[in-house]
Amino acid sequence: MPRTRPDITVPDLTGRRAVVTGASDGVGLGVAARLAAAGAEVVLPVRNPRKGEAALAAIADRTPGADVSLRTLDLSSLASVADLGATLREEGRPIHILINNAGVMTPPDRQSTADGFELQFGTNHLGHVALVAHLMPLLRAGAARVTSQISVAARSGTINWQDLDWERSYDGMRAYSQSKIAFGLFGLELDRRSRAHGWGITSNLSHPGIAPTNLLSARSEVGRDRPTLGRRVIGALSARGILVGTPESAGLPALLAATSPEARGGLFYGPGGPGNLGGAPAEQKLYPPLRSADEAERVWTVSEELVRVGLMTG
Repeated sequence: MPRTRPDITVPDLTGRRAVVTGASDGVGLGVAARLAAAGAEVVLPVRNPRKGEAALAAIADRTPGADVSLRTLDLSSLASVADLGATLREEGRPIHILINNAGVMTPPDRQSTADGFELQFGTNHLGHVALVAHLMPLLRAGAARVTSQISVAARSGTINWQDLDWERSYDGMRAYSQSKIAFGLFGLELDRRSRAHGWGITSNLSHPGIAPTNLLSARSEVGRDRPTLGRRVIGALSARGILVGTPESAGLPALLAATSPEARGGLFYGPGGPGNLGGAPAEQKLYPPLRSADEAERVWTVSEELVRVGLMTG
């Protein structure tokens, strides 16, 4: 008997502008396609124009007449983030949905961003912090829902405050976990500050569970010339419907968090199946490393200093 695939109903998004990072393939592409099918105007900031054009074609094939367009963005470059922010501000359209989905995972050797940060911390966390800062006027104008995609890797671990960039001793998985913990804390602090200062922005978190996506595939930009063993195992389990999710189901928590009238700020959404690895999306308890408001405030302050762009304080 074929298994029942989990799904959600995405409300009508006609007249809404959505920005989705990391949407040239994988989970992000699936999320962007669903937003477009619901009537949203969807902006895809991409690093690779060829993959971006393929994503546009895939969405148009699924939803003829979809309002989807590309912009240029390399989250590992603060100058590129600033350029995108300037472009979108010049366009002057309020942003109603921002899904911070893009990420890199576990380069085998330590790599740096254009600004000298460890690649995962600089891309997964700081690049998105800078993006939120540059888009803040548009997010406020659209009373935006900001959904930040973290990971089951944030379930445990810490922020390596003594060596944020892992220059003294690099551990790819611990650095990845740190990037997602920091990003989760930032997303929660964004919601707290928005409520305190009346910014009108709602910020929440999602995670995709475990699914066969491109994060652990061969990726020359992170120095990986073949899929990891973990990626091959996940693919085999997913194909058999065992425990983990699919690329389609992995996008559902972010869709729920970003579009559902029932989703709220400061909350966390992920797969509701065994171990929260797959299944239909549901609200979940915050992972222990995400529960400290003091730690979130510290992340916010340090991140502002590192990206050299002030986030609004009132």
